[in-house]
Amino acid sequence: MPKINAETSAETRLENGVNVIKKMLKLLPSTPGVYRMINKEGDALYVGKARQLRKRVQSYTRVQILPIRLQRMVAETVKLEVILTNTETEALLLESNLIKQLAPFYNILLRDDKSFAYIKLSDHPFPLLSKHRGGIDHSGDYYGPFASTGAVNGTLEALYKIFKLRSCSDTEFKNRTRPCLQYHIQRCSAPCVKYISQEVYAQDVESVRAFLGKKSHNLLEELGKEMQEASDRLDFETAAKCRDKIRFLSTIQQQQGINIHGFQDADIMGMVQEGDQTCIQVFFFRNGCNYGSKPFFITHNEDETKGELISAFIMQFYQDHGVPALVLVNEMPHELELVEEALSAQSRKSVSIFKPERGLRRKVIEQAVLNSKEALKRKLMNQNNFQSHLKQVNAYFHLPNVPRRIEVYDNSHLFGKDAYGAMVVFLDDGFDKKSYRRFKINTSETPRGGDDFAMMREVIIRRMRKDEAGEIVNKPDLLIIDGGKGQLSAVQETLLELGIDIPVIAMSKGPDRNAGNEVFHQVGQAPLHLEKNDPVLYFLQRLRDEAHRYAITAHRKKRTANIERSRVDDIPGVGAQRKKALLRHFGSSYNVSRAGLDDLVVVKGIDKSLAQTIYAFFHSKV
Repeated sequence: MPKINAETSAETRLENGVNVIKKMLKLLPSTPGVYRMINKEGDALYVGKARQLRKRVQSYTRVQILPIRLQRMVAETVKLEVILTNTETEALLLESNLIKQLAPFYNILLRDDKSFAYIKLSDHPFPLLSKHRGGIDHSGDYYGPFASTGAVNGTLEALYKIFKLRSCSDTEFKNRTRPCLQYHIQRCSAPCVKYISQEVYAQDVESVRAFLGKKSHNLLEELGKEMQEASDRLDFETAAKCRDKIRFLSTIQQQQGINIHGFQDADIMGMVQEGDQTCIQVFFFRNGCNYGSKPFFITHNEDETKGELISAFIMQFYQDHGVPALVLVNEMPHELELVEEALSAQSRKSVSIFKPERGLRRKVIEQAVLNSKEALKRKLMNQNNFQSHLKQVNAYFHLPNVPRRIEVYDNSHLFGKDAYGAMVVFLDDGFDKKSYRRFKINTSETPRGGDDFAMMREVIIRRMRKDEAGEIVNKPDLLIIDGGKGQLSAVQETLLELGIDIPVIAMSKGPDRNAGNEVFHQVGQAPLHLEKNDPVLYFLQRLRDEAHRYAITAHRKKRTANIERSRVDDIPGVGAQRKKALLRHFGSSYNVSRAGLDDLVVVKGIDKSLAQTIYAFFHSKV
């Protein structure tokens, strides 16, 4: 590996990078695979795939025809890694997976790749109806994705009210001896205590499947007939129940725009671009239902084509989301056939990507593009506002430069217990939630009652650790501390001891601790008050509140975990995984204490010896 330091010229670094690639070329076959460019810190600079690895990688040695961006990438490269695959399709799937995992700097990246919510009916004699996020397996039926969490929650609430399917876990279901609150508020039929037979419960399950699937109108027709028949025989109570079911289900249908002709299973993607900013609005149609839409923003360089952008987006997007049979786009992806083949292999069904030119499909694409334009317009407007705020912060606090990376710190604890420090990050285009960090405070060194100054000192020391090259990774341009002069002094002294020069602002709430009366402190400066209607004050309050939210969330989780401690935690030889297995099997620590040896040994991870230890723990005590 060539030795590269700060003094090395740009030409020399580029030459060294080319030599790294040429050396690796001697070992590369002309087969499909994935390659990774690695920098001196060991981070992936770029992940690419190729039908012929040798030919593709060799193109990086012809630096005179490379764009400036790729020349910089080659100059930073100190190592090249490859993974061979059987086909180019496998290479494309692996490439998109690695891009998602490693987020290489020079790749096209999907900024917001949160998983969407689905409604799930579990595979169980009495199926569980629940909201699901994450990967999709074969443990039940899934309906979605829903772009809005509110839409999922609203649909579930209506289905619980109408069909009264259970919402409890399998463990709770197995161990319950009397109905829970859901039964008493008429949101569950209490199958756990056999208040409903499996046959009748199965009928309700089929009704839910019909509504969420492709037979919603059939269900409404059946309910209409049932209501009329009940009315004819003067059974007005049953007729009223059917009427209420029809009313609730019709309301959900109206919200989802159900049964739009020609859209059974399809995703509609409208892409717009302005400079290096691109937005793709995705509409989700499943079983004829419109499950909403959401904008996605991707980071890239201006030299990437629209075809390359939509291709990279599609492959990253479907890493975590179910693939429909049809994807409609306003820009055709680069290597269309390869992308279709990869998605078909991933979803085990035929997937088509199509650009409609006329008809209803074209109108829906135009609607997606219009929404995408509005979303991008709002984002650019926000960015302009952010830039304006950052310039004002620079002017108000006499900073050396306009900050591009701000880190905001806050601590949360209860008299020194369960103490956490939190760091949130704001870049020039908004909060960077992937860079947030929580610091569990070393309680053995935290004074009794909690010492905010010592906690802040510990957090700053841990955050500012340097890498092997003696650099601070992602060094901030400004630190904002939730606190007053004391916290400011603690942080400033810590930075001086570490030999680090970063501007620091402490933000306190004023004598009455009311929002709007904040006081800003800097070393060597008089305290600063901003007008209550100053947009910069609102901006800084938003940063402070986000840090507070993030800190207190960690603290509450820890407190909740402590409250949920049980006697099982004190059994020798029972760690977190075995505790989880015991509670999942028996439902509660009380049931564990009543279990016999034969019951204990059937639990995963509990052998005969440990079963005897557990039994003795509960039965040898008075």
